[in-house]
Amino acid sequence: MDYYIRKDCRLCASGHLDRVLSLNDSPLCDVYILKPKVQDFYPLGLNMCMDCSFVQLNVVVDPEVIYRDYIYVTTSSSGLDRHFSKYCKDVCDYLSYAKNKLVVDIGSNDGTLLKHFKQKKHRVVGVEPAIEISKKANEDGIETYPHFFDKDLAERMVSENGNANLITANNLFANIDDLHAFMQAADVLLSQDGVLVIESSYLYKMIKKMVFDFIYHEHISYLSATPLEAFMKSIDMHVIHIQEVPTKGGSLRYYCARLGSEWAVDASVEKIMESEHSEKQLRTVFQQYSESIENQKMKLRSYLQAFDGKKVVGYGASATSTTLISHFGLHEHLNYLVDDNPGKIDTYSPGYHIPVDSPEKLRQDPPDVLIILAWRFKDEILRKIEDLSCGVVLPLPQFYEVQ
Repeated sequence: MDYYIRKDCRLCASGHLDRVLSLNDSPLCDVYILKPKVQDFYPLGLNMCMDCSFVQLNVVVDPEVIYRDYIYVTTSSSGLDRHFSKYCKDVCDYLSYAKNKLVVDIGSNDGTLLKHFKQKKHRVVGVEPAIEISKKANEDGIETYPHFFDKDLAERMVSENGNANLITANNLFANIDDLHAFMQAADVLLSQDGVLVIESSYLYKMIKKMVFDFIYHEHISYLSATPLEAFMKSIDMHVIHIQEVPTKGGSLRYYCARLGSEWAVDASVEKIMESEHSEKQLRTVFQQYSESIENQKMKLRSYLQAFDGKKVVGYGASATSTTLISHFGLHEHLNYLVDDNPGKIDTYSPGYHIPVDSPEKLRQDPPDVLIILAWRFKDEILRKIEDLSCGVVLPLPQFYEVQ
């Protein structure tokens, strides 16, 4: 088997995990293929640790299966380069890092973030296990190790580059099964007064904004401040600053440093943690969340019944589209998908093998109804399709028929 079922919390090791959200079985979210072939489906749902409140998947797919032939590149996502430019400025301003610091990005992808630190005259090194992507980053002048990050690699990096003043992990920390091993490796690599910055989708924003389509097998953890701070303190670190950022429907950027280092904890940490403590019990929150998801599912499926035998198309061939298609049963209706990413065109969607074309096909083979699967980019997409005369619907955050 290329996955296993985890029975303990990956932060506190408690065996007291309860299921709080169940979704339909799903293929790996971003494995778009050139020719249809049988692809595995995996159980999908969220468990919560009843001791530390950490929310996580218990189905862990072998990272070699997910990442070695990974095709997603940062530059394919609208607005991410601008986001990383501001990210670099925010971090350098907060830490007063002018230049000549060693910055290491774990899960550096094509080096987009590191490019901005390099422009500010910092030394930069990436770690990216996707072989072709890391090869391209090296060719573009961003030194990148084509390996998974572990203690052995950290020791090698220290011997070749010295200790890092800053380690960044963006939308990666939530993808790692053995977080204790990751932090042991980070401990080796980080300088005594260095800072680890973790940016990740925020559990409470995911719930409030109905971003349930960010639940897929790459994302095995759903971070919030309270359990993360407890975890950091258990390994002699702490969260010193938390910054709210808009990506992924709402994310947090956690700045972490060693206990006893020069860095003091500021008011932002207490503010976020107080907001979490004021929430209703997570079990109740998830019950309401599950009901909301099912409500939107039924509204969309009811709407599509009127289009049986008609042409239904989805706009968006992304990882999040896979979760939406799987859980809402949209494969029963979709004739084809369109996407603006050239790397997705002329591929087939994971599991259900729905053909993906360019948006030009919407004019050549017009649909009767278009579902905007990439609903977070609805304003941009609606501008692109304003000349189409077909039904247009948004599946989330609330089902909506565009007039």
